[in-house]
Amino acid sequence: MVKILLTGTTGQVGWELQRSLLTLGQVITCDRQTLDLANPDRIRNAIKEIQPDLIINPAAYTAVDKAESEPELAMQINGIAPGIMAAEAKKLGATMIHYSTDYVFDGSKDGAYVETDPTNPLGVYGKTKLAGEAAIAQSGAAHLILRTCWVYGRIGKNFMITMLRLFRQKEELRVVADQLGTPTWSRLIAQTTAHIITQAISSSASGSPTPSLTNWFTDRGGVYHLTAAGSTSWHGFAKAIMVGDRQAEQQIIKAIQPISTSEYPTPAKRPANSQLDPTKLCDTFNINLPTWEECLAMVLAEV
Repeated sequence: MVKILLTGTTGQVGWELQRSLLTLGQVITCDRQTLDLANPDRIRNAIKEIQPDLIINPAAYTAVDKAESEPELAMQINGIAPGIMAAEAKKLGATMIHYSTDYVFDGSKDGAYVETDPTNPLGVYGKTKLAGEAAIAQSGAAHLILRTCWVYGRIGKNFMITMLRLFRQKEELRVVADQLGTPTWSRLIAQTTAHIITQAISSSASGSPTPSLTNWFTDRGGVYHLTAAGSTSWHGFAKAIMVGDRQAEQQIIKAIQPISTSEYPTPAKRPANSQLDPTKLCDTFNINLPTWEECLAMVLAEV
C-alpha cells in the first residue's frame, strides 16, 4: 500500500484531495496545526517519522495582497518549505507532488502560457511560489509541479463563494474585466492528481511501491499546467456564477458592471493574462479536461 503524506487539508485543494486519494493508499493528513510549514524542523521530523512513499503538498501562503507586507513568512511557506520536503523525499527515495500558480508569469503574453515560457512574477506571492518550484527541482527528488489558476470550490475563501454572498447583499457589483484566466475547480485538480497517481500505481512493480513509483514519476517529472479548458475574465466568471445560481430567488443583485484593473487597485499587481495551456499534461497522462463552465455548473448544483 502506498503511504501518502498530504498537507494543507483545510484548504480548497487539500480538502478535495483527502476524498480523491482515499482508495489509493494510506493517506496521512496534516493541517496547519499539525504541520507548521514555517518550522523547518517540524517538517523534517514529520517526514522522517511518517516515511511516506509520496508527499503531496497543496499547502501554501495564498494571501496575495498580504504577502506584500509579509514577504519573509510567504517565502518560508511557499519557497523554503517545499524545498525541505523535496530534500527529505530525496533521502527516502520518495516522490513529491506540489502545486504552483499562474502568478509565476507577468501576464504580458498574448495567448495561453506553456511550461517553457519565461517566468517573471510581479509580486511577492509569485516570487515565493517560483522559489518553491526551483527548490524542488534542485533537490533531485522525483516530482511533479502542477501550476493552476483561479482556484475555487465549495469551501474556503474564493471568488465564487464571495460572489454568491455579495449577490444577496448588493444590487450592483463592479468586477474587473481586463484580466483573463481559467476558473479551475478544486475538485478537478484533486481528481486529476488522483488519476495520475492511479496510473503510477498501476504501472508499478509488485512489492514495495517506492522504487517503482519514483522511477515512474522521474520519467514523467517536471512542471505541468493544470486548469479547466477555456478562459474568461473575472467579470465573465461573475456573470456565469449569477446565471447558474440555483438560489436566484434570494438574490438582490441587478447588475454586474465591468471595470478595468486600474479602477480596482490592490497592494499586489495581478497578471493581466493568467491563461495556462494544459496540453502537455493532457498528452502525457491521457487526460481530457472539462470546460470551466461545465465544472462551475457542477459546483453550483452542489452548493
